Amino acid sequence: MGFYSMYSYLSSYFTVSKWRDLLVLGKARLSFSVVFSAGAGYLIATEAFQLTQFLYLIAGGIAITMAANAFNQIIEKDIDAKMSRTANRPLPAGRLSVSESFMTAAILTLIGAILLIKVNALTAAFGFISLIVYVLLYTPLKAITPFSVFVGAIPGAMPFMLGWVGATGRFGIEPGTLFAVQFLWQFAHFWAIAWILFEDYKKVNYHLLPTDQPNEKASFQIVLYSAASVVTALLPAFGITGSLHLSLWSALLVLLIGLYFVRSALILHKNPSVFHARLVMRTSIIYLTLIQMIYVLDKFSFQ
Repeated sequence: MGFYSMYSYLSSYFTVSKWRDLLVLGKARLSFSVVFSAGAGYLIATEAFQLTQFLYLIAGGIAITMAANAFNQIIEKDIDAKMSRTANRPLPAGRLSVSESFMTAAILTLIGAILLIKVNALTAAFGFISLIVYVLLYTPLKAITPFSVFVGAIPGAMPFMLGWVGATGRFGIEPGTLFAVQFLWQFAHFWAIAWILFEDYKKVNYHLLPTDQPNEKASFQIVLYSAASVVTALLPAFGITGSLHLSLWSALLVLLIGLYFVRSALILHKNPSVFHARLVMRTSIIYLTLIQMIYVLDKFSFQ
């Protein structure tokens, strides 16, 4: 096959709609938002910003995250077909084949591994562990036990920590603290999503809420974990997290934003409903984004 023939074949195969479906397969928008945390972690840790290293981290993180999402959708394609929220995804809708999806996921994994190893070996190792835990543990466990949320929170909490490891090449109390902040945050955030999608998940026998039902016991745990995330986010202000510091003014901002987050969880607890669960979900995203920005700004403004 000549170059022109090959070009014509690829052009006809990879149409705009095909590229759009491949992006949906990897949940590109979600992947970019997840890697925002990695960028924040890198900026907090770096003493000498290296643009090339930073870009390797971001691009590698996006590739690994998209690969994990793609593998997840391959495994769950039959389940996705049964839920109204996911029935129109490329695989259950028949717009992508399993072989196309698997090849895409494999290529993204390879690209992600190559890019992250260029950052440093520890970053690549954590990135690969995140992929394995998400695909081989969290995905199958969703159909078995609500404990899957705990397992899923591990890869979900990796990006913030991964940024620090990418900048320093080491693991310690500082990246451990960043991991803990996002790990605890995951529960309130995801349980709010599980509350909103309870009926859809029920169709495929997924029980992801801690009490299997959207009730006051579940909302109480959302309150507890949201509060725990806020307390953990304040630890750097007390000088007990190594070289990870937070000034008094920044700590006050984190506290105020955290109280807003916890308040949304308390409202859900007092008024259990999908509407208030959606409020917790949106507030949780605002909370995490803002505190990460505060950490970064504090690093360059007060230290």
